[in-house]
Amino acid sequence: MTLLVGGFESHVLFDSGASNCFITPERAEKSGIRSSAGESAGMVKVAGGGFLSTLGRARGVEIEIAGQSMPADLVISPVELYDVILGMDWLSHYRVHLDCYRGRVVFERDAGRLVYQGVRPTSGSIVISAIQAEQLLVRGCEAYLATISMSESGAGVVMGDIEVVQDFEDVFQSLKGLPPSRSDPFTIELEPGTAPISKTPYRMAPAELAELKKQIEDLLSKGFIRPSVSPWGAPVLFVKKKDGSFRLCIDYRGLNRVTVKNRYPLPRIDELLDQLRGATWFSKIDLASGYHQIPIDEADVRKTAFRTRYGHFEFVVMPFGLTNAPAAFMRLMNDVFREYLDVFVIIFIDDILVYSRSQEEHATHLRLVLEKLREQKLFAKLSKCSFWQREMGFLGHIVSAEGVSVDPAKIEAIRDWPRPSSATEIRSFLGLAGYYRRFVKGFATMAQPMTKLTGKDVPFVWSAECEESFSQLKEMLTTTPVLALPEPGKPYMVYTDASGIGLGCVLMQEGRVIAYASRQWQGSERNRPTHDLELGAVIFALKIWRSYLLDALVEFLADYQVSINYHPGKANLVADALSRRRYDSAVERDVESLVGEISTLRLCAISQEPLGLEAVDQADLLSRIRVAQQSDQSLLDATRVTGSEYEVSANGTILVRGRVCVPKDVELRHQILGEAHASKFSIHPGATKMYHDLKRYYHWVGMKRDVADWVAKCNTCALVKAEHQVPGGLLQSLPIPEWKWDRITMDFVVGLPVSRTFDAIWVIVDRLTKSAHFLAIKKTDGAAVLARKFVREIVRLHGVPASIVSDRDPRFTSEFWRAFQAEMGTKVHLSTAYHPQTDGQSERTIQTLEDLLRMCVLDWGGHWADHLSLVEFAYNNSFQASIGMAPFEALYGRPCRTPLCWTQVGERSMYGATYVQETTEKVRVVRLNMKEAQDRQKSYADRRRRELEFQVGDRVYLKMAMLRGPNRSIAENKLSPRFMGPFPVVERVGPLAYRLELPEIMKAFHKVFHVSMLRKCLHPTEELVARIPEDLQPDLTVPAVPMRILERREKVLRNKRIPLLRILWDCSGSTEETWEPEAKMKLKFRKWFDKQVEE
Repeated sequence: MTLLVGGFESHVLFDSGASNCFITPERAEKSGIRSSAGESAGMVKVAGGGFLSTLGRARGVEIEIAGQSMPADLVISPVELYDVILGMDWLSHYRVHLDCYRGRVVFERDAGRLVYQGVRPTSGSIVISAIQAEQLLVRGCEAYLATISMSESGAGVVMGDIEVVQDFEDVFQSLKGLPPSRSDPFTIELEPGTAPISKTPYRMAPAELAELKKQIEDLLSKGFIRPSVSPWGAPVLFVKKKDGSFRLCIDYRGLNRVTVKNRYPLPRIDELLDQLRGATWFSKIDLASGYHQIPIDEADVRKTAFRTRYGHFEFVVMPFGLTNAPAAFMRLMNDVFREYLDVFVIIFIDDILVYSRSQEEHATHLRLVLEKLREQKLFAKLSKCSFWQREMGFLGHIVSAEGVSVDPAKIEAIRDWPRPSSATEIRSFLGLAGYYRRFVKGFATMAQPMTKLTGKDVPFVWSAECEESFSQLKEMLTTTPVLALPEPGKPYMVYTDASGIGLGCVLMQEGRVIAYASRQWQGSERNRPTHDLELGAVIFALKIWRSYLLDALVEFLADYQVSINYHPGKANLVADALSRRRYDSAVERDVESLVGEISTLRLCAISQEPLGLEAVDQADLLSRIRVAQQSDQSLLDATRVTGSEYEVSANGTILVRGRVCVPKDVELRHQILGEAHASKFSIHPGATKMYHDLKRYYHWVGMKRDVADWVAKCNTCALVKAEHQVPGGLLQSLPIPEWKWDRITMDFVVGLPVSRTFDAIWVIVDRLTKSAHFLAIKKTDGAAVLARKFVREIVRLHGVPASIVSDRDPRFTSEFWRAFQAEMGTKVHLSTAYHPQTDGQSERTIQTLEDLLRMCVLDWGGHWADHLSLVEFAYNNSFQASIGMAPFEALYGRPCRTPLCWTQVGERSMYGATYVQETTEKVRVVRLNMKEAQDRQKSYADRRRRELEFQVGDRVYLKMAMLRGPNRSIAENKLSPRFMGPFPVVERVGPLAYRLELPEIMKAFHKVFHVSMLRKCLHPTEELVARIPEDLQPDLTVPAVPMRILERREKVLRNKRIPLLRILWDCSGSTEETWEPEAKMKLKFRKWFDKQVEE
């Protein structure tokens, strides 16, 4: 039996001839069982008269049976065949009786008898290679050839002998009446305009008539059918079952043609089989006349009528032969077992397979399934069920812990198939054989001679090539291998091959075949060049095995940059050997020796090339890797698998395709990653470059993920590297105002030449109508001057606004301005620091204003202040797409009269309610157009943005801004970090802004920043010290300081000469050289310039 001993499954023998209990040293070591201190059992005498040494005694080892713990004292000794032997000391202590006839172990307890049903193993053999078998025969061992036939374990089995099943006798009773009413009875929906269909009964042989009469009486007695007067009527026929009996089927082909098809999907068999990975115990449950356990909707009973020699009848339960019956039954099964599907149950129509990883799990799973059948009043047929099997036939396959193979019983039909004599017979043969094509290497190529005969207008000529193809396919199908079941998370290897005939590919995992696939080239595909055919084979494999390689596909494309690893024909034996030319054996030997030499040379290169690991002695690193490899059991096991990519070099290093395999040693991997990323020979490469550099020399599963994670958490990279992705934060539109000049925005245009004593423009825009005022000011005007001008030019004409949006100009952030607006009842909203897009409307208006001023000065000359009023008029009278009209019309309700418009546009007679109604309608249209424009702008903007959020407590880096305008440094410090920090997030302010906790040195800075200015810190160290430049300015710039003038020259234009200076700058500790205009340097750094001139 298989029991849990010390928490691990062990092969246990109950031995009444043994005086003590024993455990092998291997099992004891694996289970962590150690000898008790001071315990010694001496020598043990075995049945043959010999003696075995002992390694001590382990006391109180937990042995679990049917959920009960029964500790035992185990002598550690190298016994054979079994992991654990339970002898008389344990058997007598727990009052155990061995029922050898029924294969049961009975425990007599005060609380009642505990019966544990043993399961006879299907095979006690050990799989050995052909070479091992030959060696054993040479030594004199006898060999026997045995034929094993599979049999259903349910036949002749007494229910009381089957563990768990014995508690569910009611589930296996015969159907003796109508099934219970269900919430979703079977219905038959007909196509519109369908008339009843009735056909003459078929003739039957006397034996069939006798069987027909018998089955009709049986169906009547059970209530499954009843006499009918329906206008519908279908003939009946018999289909022979697997057990030799007859199944009554109704020929519903006429009814099926006019039935609306139920497209409920049936599961793919290969997907079902994939769910069995890791399972070692199986039970199969087959429902008794499963279709008859679903009632038919009363309105559709008449459509099931059938005609026989013995009368006209109709079904009240779902019969066999209806087109939608399989889909309806599959839907019922999925609804009943939905919570267990692909967990420990797979279902194909009425076949239920229960699978488990251990015996204890299987008991629980089997009980849950049988309880669900009892709950739903679904009945199974015991003689068709199989329980507690290590190997199980299911859907034409044999499933076991080893994998899946072809059911020999199904292959008998192929083995005995006569030679086809027509294209139809070839299609039948290939159809049956194709069901198992995943087991046959090169199926499509083998079948190609026969497939050609199935083409249209192709004469049937059975050639020697067809005979060879026919025989070869039959032979291959009768000797198919056991395919392993895939393990998610483990790497796959796909081998592909292509020739002029077709393509083939093999899916492997850890050296074991998962599946074969192949197909023939069609039409013009055969004319493609060789490299296209090879690429076609790769694409075919990735498509057909997409469910396995979905994650690996991305890895493949990113890993190899769509380059293919070429395997020479002789090396690619595992794929289809299609049209490969043989090579001379001497050449092959040379190639093999050369490969060995190259492997040695590559290993030497690994140990000598710096690889960015200059801080580590390479010999020491390789020796550490070798030591760690010997401690990684999974790595050692992989090297022992035949055909595995893992190999051991001459000096004992485990390699994978010539690369050093790094074991699961986190410290070792981190050392390699750290040196490969931050050494003087690598200098912080990106994740992709670092991965491609590193994978040339090292290998471990998940390297690409580890590299990406390492680079993402690098503090230096986060501070220095630019972002190569769209900005963070989706567009957030401001709310649409309710009325004109209710909500306004304002900003300044500075850096203008002095005109009529003015050198700046104050731009004020209404957010609803887009109408604007351009006020000439001096950039030295304070908040008090601006307040007087605001009342005179804005409040006088439009009233007091409800809110103002502006940037963080010192005049707008002053206490005077805030108090002034508060006194008038206006709310002031300042834009996010270093994010001028908050006031995007003013920014866009300023751009238009600057263009208009440039054109006025260019066309008419003079001072820009003289043209400002006309520029304001032109702007307000220009069409605005966002509101669908000009700002003037939106503000006053009518178009503006211009010199180009001589009609009396302003002389309309509108009074009272009519004027108010039209004005109100204008505002409604403007607001509607603005909403549409905002939605359109958000749609466009969000295409170039990404959603980005932070949580309170996250640490973020802050981008160091480079502002345009007069405050920008003459020379940007190109070598300064792009970010600084990290700083913790303390509050979310609105949807796109965050308040940061800044250090004391930055107390003058505004602490709220837009999300696009932030980058998340992934560095694992919480105490990471924030890096802040000493000369950081309030605008987040680091100024460069001029050191000396290196050179002078003049830039000659058509009408003037511009003196230039080559300046050496001090950029926060580093130096940089740039050419700058002499006039700018003289204006910006006057004292320094004068000193340089003197020197």
